[in-house]
Order: sequence, then C-alpha cells, then structure tokens
Amino acid sequence: MPQFKSNHNIVYCCKYHVVWCTKYRRKVLTEKVDIRLKELLREIAQQINVEILEMEVGEENHVHLLLSLDPQFGVHRAVKRFKGATSRYLRLEFPWLKKRLPSLWTNSYFVSTSGGAPLAKIKEYIQNQKRSEK
Repeated sequence: MPQFKSNHNIVYCCKYHVVWCTKYRRKVLTEKVDIRLKELLREIAQQINVEILEMEVGEENHVHLLLSLDPQFGVHRAVKRFKGATSRYLRLEFPWLKKRLPSLWTNSYFVSTSGGAPLAKIKEYIQNQKRSEK
C-alpha cells in the first residue's frame, strides 16, 4: 500500500528515480568522496524536506537516488539543490576535484516516476469513470 503524504492543500505519493553523472563521466566519486557525497545528500534532503528512499554511487561516476517529494516543490528544484550544493562542498573539501574537472556534474540528469499502479490499470480506471457516474 502506498504511503500518502500531505501538505496544506494536496495529498500525494510521488516517487522519482533520479540519475546524474560527473562531467565527462570521470571516475572521481571514489571511496572518500562517495561517503561524503552521501552524507551531503542526506543533509540537503533534510533541509529541503525530501525523503531519500535509496541512494547509491555507480562506477564512481554517477549517482542514483530514489526520492519521495512534494510535487509542488518539484523534482527539478530538488535535483538543482542536490547537484549545486554537493558540487560546491565536495570541491571545497577535495581540492583535487577542481583540478580534474571544470565543474563536478553534467548539466543534464535522468528522472523517471516510479511506484503506483501499472499504466494499463490507471487508463482502465479513468475510462471507467464515465460509466461509474451513471
């Protein structure tokens, strides 16, 4: 059963799979950077009221997150905060990153919604709404 959340005017259950890569897919998310990156992501998530359901760094060059967040906040705003803040702090704490990369992350990212009912069931439910009203 999905866990519904609410704010002042909506009830929601929105989960997103988000992936982004390092600039030039450089393998710079090594053990120490990886650990610090995860700590920073947890801190930022708490600040912006986003729940990280799962998180992992793949092949030392990309980040996978499964997020639950308020759709009014927007997944684009969450990703922007995650990428901006982690780039800034990691490059301050690990100066060698500045030498290897002009910026830590690429401008792009992947996002996909996840969870909920299969699309065929949702379509069927919507199609049946007119019949239910009679």
